[in-house]
Amino acid sequence: MPDIKKSFPYVLVTAFCFGTMETALKLGGSTFDPIQLTFLRFFIGGVLLIPFAAADLKKRNYRLTAGDIIYLVILGLVCVCFSMTLFQIGVMKTNAALAALIISANPVFTMIFAHFLTSDKFNRKKLLVLLICIAGLVVAADPKKLLSGNNISGLLIVLVASIAFGLYTALGKKRIAKIGGWSQNCFSFLFGCAGLLIYLLVSGRPIVKGISLSSAPLLLYLGIVVTGIGYIAFLKAIAAGGPSAASVSFFIKPVIAMAAAYIFLHEDVTPHMIAGAMLVICGSAINIIPFRSKHSSQALQAKA
Repeated sequence: MPDIKKSFPYVLVTAFCFGTMETALKLGGSTFDPIQLTFLRFFIGGVLLIPFAAADLKKRNYRLTAGDIIYLVILGLVCVCFSMTLFQIGVMKTNAALAALIISANPVFTMIFAHFLTSDKFNRKKLLVLLICIAGLVVAADPKKLLSGNNISGLLIVLVASIAFGLYTALGKKRIAKIGGWSQNCFSFLFGCAGLLIYLLVSGRPIVKGISLSSAPLLLYLGIVVTGIGYIAFLKAIAAGGPSAASVSFFIKPVIAMAAAYIFLHEDVTPHMIAGAMLVICGSAINIIPFRSKHSSQALQAKA
């Protein structure tokens, strides 16, 4: 059974790693082609995880099947080739804080996909959490100033990336218990990178151009911290508490993203953002409170 409390430490690590993502992507986007940067950071993250994935598979005494390979290829295509590539393109057309808010809405889609793809069913508490957190995101975005300094196409691209990531999150639950988080991250990243590499070669886009002593630290941060550690913690949270619990990281993430954007990109933090962040934190807190349905309460009383 999912254990929301057990998943929370992983949620916090995920929120920090992913919360700094938009600022790092924005900075990296000034040096690298968006598809190239997506390829490089996921390639670094995937290669980093190879020895851990191999050790984990050996410990589990498990060999990947043809079905597992197909599953990992699908995960890689959805996450790396589609969602994160679109996200990188969208980030360059919007400000980092707003992009973080939009991608953080992906739990809305995760909970819908998870209802049909996994045993993690939608309930009244999840509806309450969604309503509170969505309200927080809307308040933080400040609709009256939503389009200031942003491109409509960029907003739509990030929204599509958010929907795709919701699908990826729900799919990630299906075999992680068998394959393990290390292997699932590692091989889905590498399969996704293979797809991007083919596209880069066919389109004539740069692959290693721009890598230098000055750009390497940021690239390594994106590959090791954001992509490697961030996704490991995220899938560990899925394994422990289910897709919906893991998605709480995307309700905490905007707070970190706003702070990072303010410090490194000098983006303003408005009262709307602070008010919205408070709502998001409240919603996240409600989500980790154990839920007791009417039927479960009656069962407990009967046992007593």
